[in-house]
Amino acid sequence: MTTSANPDTSAPYHEHQPGTIVAAEHPATLRHPANVHPDHAAAPDVDIVDVTKRFGDVTAVDAMRLTVARGSFSSFLGPSGCGKTTTLRMIAGFEQPTSGEIYLAGEPVAGVPPYRRNVNTVFQHYALFPHMNVAQNVGYGLRQRRTSKADEARRVGEALELVRLTGYGRRRTWELSGGQQQRVALARALVNHPAVLLLDEPLGALDRKLRHEMQIELKQIQHEVGITFIYVTHDQEEALTMSDVIVVMRDGRIQQQGSPEALYRHPVNRFVAGFIGSSNFVAGRVAGSADDDGRIAVSAPDGVTVTGRLADGERPAPGAEVTVAIRPEHVRVAAGGASDVPGWTALAGRVTSDTYLGDQHEYRVAVPGLGELVARAQAQGGDGAGRAFHTGEDVVVGWHDTAALVLTS
Repeated sequence: MTTSANPDTSAPYHEHQPGTIVAAEHPATLRHPANVHPDHAAAPDVDIVDVTKRFGDVTAVDAMRLTVARGSFSSFLGPSGCGKTTTLRMIAGFEQPTSGEIYLAGEPVAGVPPYRRNVNTVFQHYALFPHMNVAQNVGYGLRQRRTSKADEARRVGEALELVRLTGYGRRRTWELSGGQQQRVALARALVNHPAVLLLDEPLGALDRKLRHEMQIELKQIQHEVGITFIYVTHDQEEALTMSDVIVVMRDGRIQQQGSPEALYRHPVNRFVAGFIGSSNFVAGRVAGSADDDGRIAVSAPDGVTVTGRLADGERPAPGAEVTVAIRPEHVRVAAGGASDVPGWTALAGRVTSDTYLGDQHEYRVAVPGLGELVARAQAQGGDGAGRAFHTGEDVVVGWHDTAALVLTS
């Protein structure tokens, strides 16, 4: 991350290389508060029970049930209008559920205003006060709570140390880079020691490189302070990079929740398979019964047969409509005619597009009966050299049966 020179020579980090920050140890006093009521010591930080939110005739959140474990980093992921921000606003207290109940640390919070909930929110637009310097911005919430000046100074210093901005307290916010302003907003949210930190697409205004660096920093900070983070995003890369748990939403309902790897490797439906990463989709009908390993044949258009593995618990009847999902990185491209290798699907096609991505080649291959399939192949060697295929070239595309997931919805 690009920063200006550190004005405090006693700062708890040093510049290892220009633009790179090496983190030091951070104050233990900002860790998750231990003074939890004993009756609720084992309660999750957030528990959403049958919550529905309507705006007139529009149902933004529909009968949601969700538990967020204490100290976890959870992300709400979905397209615009899926209900993720509305859910965040209900947790914060800016909106009230139409029905259902939200519990924070085991306590129902219906009707409790935002300022009385032990949560803080970081927004995409940081809402920093331009007439205040960095320290005054970070300490604003403490002054509202009439914290003593000495305690405010100590806690502001700890928060700035945590976000790698020690020595920046007297700077004006408009003198800072976008990444530094984001860290000031984060410090302001953390300084009050919330049990839950809500983040509503806070990295959306940053460029791609800085956004990726901040993703890593946010995850490190969350691990260090031990506070529950709930992050709202439509960016799958952000969710995959930072989250312990991803909650995929669509039309106000949870489609699937689980670890990033579980959602990527075992999506439950076509929407999740297409939203977490990218997939090739082949529509067809079940041809016969599954074998003992859960593999099943699917009849696609033009007499093409594709074999894939069934998702856990799925047993579609012969003739049922299904969708086969294959990740582009599992599709192999080779020269020559179609071949028959046990355990593999191999089909002849023609390259319609070849794109060099530096570390990868991406190909779009037209396959009769299946349409256009996308394949990604790792470039050979450190210089990116290796066998590449070109537009118009006849090839064979193939994948192992276990790489194709048969979805019933």
